[in-house]
Amino acid sequence: MKIFGQKPTISAWFGLVVVGIFIFVAVFTPWIAPYPQSANVGGTWDEPSMAMWLGGDQIGRDMFTRILYGTRMTIGVALAITLLSFFIGIVLGFISAVVGGWVDVFFSRLVDIMLSIPGLIFALIILGVFGSSIPVLIVTIAVLDSTRVFRLARALGMNLS
Repeated sequence: MKIFGQKPTISAWFGLVVVGIFIFVAVFTPWIAPYPQSANVGGTWDEPSMAMWLGGDQIGRDMFTRILYGTRMTIGVALAITLLSFFIGIVLGFISAVVGGWVDVFFSRLVDIMLSIPGLIFALIILGVFGSSIPVLIVTIAVLDSTRVFRLARALGMNLS
């Protein structure tokens, strides 16, 4: 089977299988999980057993069930970050390429400044100022990741115009 004229490698197939398993688990978690999401089914810090495969947490919830339900949040946040970063990068990159002039210089220098600061430090500063809620986390990581998309979109836009 060829995709875009090339045969996929073993690592590409492995990645697709892993992502497929995560999506399957996220969609079917209510039917796969042995217990409801927040049910207290054991004692505090119970050892792994046949009833709770990975043991219990600090209030007696099954860790395996918690991990299964966590895939939903993880995939949702990752999807939101990816979509937002691509939207920001593509829109600003194409605007920069098409308008040109001072707009191009402004956005390009802004991206250069963002790339010159280590990403983790920048994210910690933003999260320290605005708090560590999920929406702030999504926007912060999306803005940081949009710099690479911006550069690619701007380069493609410059070649088209």
